[in-house]
Amino acid sequence: GVFEMVKGQGRLRPTDRRQRYEFFIACGDDGDAKPGELVRAEVIPGKQLGLRQARVLERLGDTQGAKSVSLIALHERDIPIDFSDGALAQAEKAKAAPHKGRDDLRKIPLVTIDGADARDFDDAVWAEPDDAKNNPGGWHLIVAIADVAWYVRPGDDLDRSAYERGNSVYFPDRVVPMLPEVLSNGWCSLRPNEDRPCLAAHMWIDANGRLLKHKFIRATLCSAARLTYEQVQAARDGNPDDATGPLMESVINPLYGAFEALLKDRSKRGVLELDLPERQIHVDDEGTVTGVSIRQRFESHKLIEEFMIAANVAAAETLEKQKQPCMYRIHNEPTLDKLEALRQFLDGIGINFAKGQKIMPDHFNDILEKVADTPNANMVNTVVLRSQSQAEYSPNNIGHFGLALHRYCH
Repeated sequence: GVFEMVKGQGRLRPTDRRQRYEFFIACGDDGDAKPGELVRAEVIPGKQLGLRQARVLERLGDTQGAKSVSLIALHERDIPIDFSDGALAQAEKAKAAPHKGRDDLRKIPLVTIDGADARDFDDAVWAEPDDAKNNPGGWHLIVAIADVAWYVRPGDDLDRSAYERGNSVYFPDRVVPMLPEVLSNGWCSLRPNEDRPCLAAHMWIDANGRLLKHKFIRATLCSAARLTYEQVQAARDGNPDDATGPLMESVINPLYGAFEALLKDRSKRGVLELDLPERQIHVDDEGTVTGVSIRQRFESHKLIEEFMIAANVAAAETLEKQKQPCMYRIHNEPTLDKLEALRQFLDGIGINFAKGQKIMPDHFNDILEKVADTPNANMVNTVVLRSQSQAEYSPNNIGHFGLALHRYCH
């Protein structure tokens, strides 16, 4: 909460609006906090008349500071910030994974493609034309992810810390990682020109993007470059730079060739094609928000998405084939009441929506095409999105409606 002085007495005003009452802080329990400071406090047990009593444990800084919003969110949601001594010690002891027992992918120029502000590089991609005579126009793809499981084993200190967090948490001014940074930005980040252990999916697709076969391996890779979406798109558009120029023929053009094949399969399946702008928050070094802009959306973004979708389908198929438990990413079709609400909305702007037939993603795409490049486009995309069911994780597979896939996992 925020520490205040009221008529010479210390008070704690909770930042959580669900806490309806302030707390009294006695002299000596204020931890030298100054009025207006954000503090972390504990409630002192016991019953007394008037306000309950609390004791300041930690001073977190001025509430007027730009970083206070993140701090409030972290503490209100009980998001762990500090790692245990055991987890930190285990992370510090981590070293290069041995090559023995791993395939060697270090001569293949896999590259990472991420946002310009990314600090850890989780996945790398590569593609080449398939030279098999029975697959004309087909492609061989590799999607490799950092082999975190080499460093985090079931039940160890790092595993317990990761379990406690569940995921990394991103704020405009900071990241609270799931694993200590020496791992998340180090051994578990596919940094360029450094050997890293990985789990890689070899996939073979035909000229129409249909997944023919795949296999998963543990391997060692050495990323040929850390590229950004902007760099790759500029190179594809005919403006390569010093990093992308040497990679055009060997890496970037084949990636786009495989991507175009995957797009054919996407089109054939009839994937829900929502077009909603993503906002990007700009902050300075002090954490002050300096602006909000529409994040540019490139074909290079879609390329990585399609490669990952293919790998996720391959992962689900592999787990099923081996009769292993699988936590699917599922997406049910819209409920009848949401569809009826959407119909009423569309009637109001003069658009008829399919009635009395099984709803498919293409039905929504027809609507979105009708409003494209009109003043209603953004509003209709938003309403169509709100009409969809929530995507979930489940061991019971019902498929993914939006992606028009029978099986899909992360």
